[in-house]
Amino acid sequence: MHDYNNEDDDDKKSSKSKSGKAHKDWDCPTCEANNPTDEAISDKDELRCNYCGNEFLVSFSDTGKMKFKEL
Repeated sequence: MHDYNNEDDDDKKSSKSKSGKAHKDWDCPTCEANNPTDEAISDKDELRCNYCGNEFLVSFSDTGKMKFKEL
């Protein structure tokens, strides 16, 4: 889950894609459901799918592509 109380957000890598837009949604790699978020997704955020409940640690490639590791 996203830690909304974390004040170290400035230290995180950019969550912007190559087009410069921040990621505000993601597709679950398990069930392929689209999951919108209230805040932009940052590197090292933990995300939980709203549909299947699986949890993932997100990271970003140099090109801005999201990569998921199941927790």
